[in-house]
Amino acid sequence: MPHAYNGMAARDLQGVRWQKSRHSNSQGTCVEFAKLPGGDVAVRNSRHPEGPALVYTIAEVEAMLLGVKDGEFDHLVQS
Repeated sequence: MPHAYNGMAARDLQGVRWQKSRHSNSQGTCVEFAKLPGGDVAVRNSRHPEGPALVYTIAEVEAMLLGVKDGEFDHLVQS
């Protein structure tokens, strides 16, 4: 696998297992995550599986998940 970097084509991340939430909807509007061999985490849009993947460190993902669990981003999905 080539070196993973932000904005790389998700198709270049061969051999990783993409996972989406069981709460994803049937229209395919899902965010998918994959653990990379070096320990980082790649993120892609399921509607564009060949499109770009953003790559984050475990610390960055942990900070984001803690913020989600604490409700810090609730205002983004409230109408």
